[in-house]
Amino acid sequence: MATLAGFTPGDTRTFLDTNILVYGDDRGEPEKRERCLELIEMLRRKHTGVVSIQVLQEYFVTATRKFALDAAVAKSKVEVFARFHVVEPGVADVLAAIDLHRLMRISYWDALIVRCARQAGCRVLLSEDMQHGQTLDGVRIVNPFV
Repeated sequence: MATLAGFTPGDTRTFLDTNILVYGDDRGEPEKRERCLELIEMLRRKHTGVVSIQVLQEYFVTATRKFALDAAVAKSKVEVFARFHVVEPGVADVLAAIDLHRLMRISYWDALIVRCARQAGCRVLLSEDMQHGQTLDGVRIVNPFV
């Protein structure tokens, strides 16, 4: 796989935002789906993928609502994604995310994702929803579709 914005996926600890997991189920976006499935598989193989409890929860809700994926199938996929390193935020992370939200004027939920990525030692966060190339709290946002 080619580099993404100056890094090769799999060579560094990489946080996956919910939208990257969700596109793996999106048959209406075949190019994005294929790209995400490649990224997920590479990060799984290299043991460098990271998600959070929040991402797992958001994936389940989105997959069952948006794609009408059977809850049992979505649960099985959550179990697979949970094989990545999983960050479980605590109170200190919630408070730090609030500060990041206030200082950077990003949504609280995005701030919590960034905080979890940083806590897990990720230098890169793959996301379509945040500003590509921006660095937040030491974590660079990379949109894999750019």
